[in-house]
This record gives sequence, C-alpha cells and structure tokens, in this order.
Amino acid sequence: MRIALVEDHARLAELIRIAFARAGFGIDAYDTLASARYWLCRNAYGALVLDRGMPDGDGLSLIAALRGEGWSVPCLVLTARDAIHDRVEGLEHGADDYLAKPFAIEELVARVRALMRRPATLASMHHAVGKLQVDADTARVFVDGVPLRLAPSEYRLLLALAQARGATRTHAQLLDAVFGPFSGTSRNALEVAVHRLRARLREHDARAAIVNERRMGFALVATD
Repeated sequence: MRIALVEDHARLAELIRIAFARAGFGIDAYDTLASARYWLCRNAYGALVLDRGMPDGDGLSLIAALRGEGWSVPCLVLTARDAIHDRVEGLEHGADDYLAKPFAIEELVARVRALMRRPATLASMHHAVGKLQVDADTARVFVDGVPLRLAPSEYRLLLALAQARGATRTHAQLLDAVFGPFSGTSRNALEVAVHRLRARLREHDARAAIVNERRMGFALVATD
C-alpha cells in the first residue's frame, strides 16, 4: 500500500520516506499542493500525510477540496501550530488526525497505521459509476436499480476498482484485493477476472468500463 506525503522540507520528507519504507509502505512525496492535487486524483493511496505550511498555501485547503469531491482516504496533518483551535480547524476541514512538530517518526508511522485500520464504515460505503451502484455495506451490486449477481472474485475486483474513484489500481493492489496478499496468484488470474467482469458490465449495459493503463493496472470509468 502506498502513502501520499505532501511536505516541502526535503530532509524531513526523506526521513519520513525511509521510516515508512522500513514499515513496508511505499511513499510518493509532493512538495507543492498543486502537484499533490494533480496526482492524488489519479493514483490510489491508503493514506495521506500532509504539512499545513506549504509554499503555495495552507494544506487544509487541499483536504477540504478533496473531501468536497468525495475523497475518503484517511488524512493526517503535520503542523508547527499546536493550539487547540488549530487542531479543531484541521479536523473541521476533513483531517482524521493531527501531529504537531517536532514529532517522533515512529509515532507518525504508528498513527498512520492506526488510521488505515479504522473500520470501512468510516469511509464511503456506496459507489456509483455510470448506471452501476456498488453497496459495500451489503456487498450488493445494482445496474440502474436492478441487482447484478457476480462471482465473489468479480465482486472483490469491482469493489476495489470502484473505491479508487476513477484512479488506477496497480496489478499488485488488485491481486491483493481479489485473491489475498499471500495467495501467490499469477497476473493471468487477474486478467481472467477482469475479462469476465468486463463482459458482465457490457451484458447489462452498466455504462461503466474497466480500462487498461498500460504496464500499470486498471481503472473503472463511466461511459456514454
């Protein structure tokens, strides 16, 4: 699982990257809000770590914009501001946790792990793409209100793609989501599942398609 880091202090960003790498996480670091906004809407992340004091603005403005678009990935804010009203302001803008500088890197990793373990009910459980509706709460799928029966592997694949909200899920992420992280299943099995799910979506005119991002993975998008 990858973590997005928005931090303009190069040395601190590198220390955070090393700590998360040791904990088994990949890090994509962005040094401006603009670059972060561009890539956060195109990639799938398990969590966001964000500094408030960025060169092109307050990091809270990015969180508020993402939350307004339905982005439900957990977010931890880093800041030199430690007053109670600052922490409240961060939470009201959509942050899930708050860590004041200076901080221990080990605590940051532990807090992000805790955020990612929160129950799925804290995130959006309902996803709509085209005429397709995925209800993660009841594990049911509908096309224009009509139930669509899927095999368990097809449902897990669809849910993983729907949760990405149009962003690309890598082959590795989808293999973990569909077959489990320790299954040892080959990419061929994933390709078969994608082929079957595509056929089901076309058959029921779901107005949603699975697109192939070459050498990267797949994304679920609405079609005309």
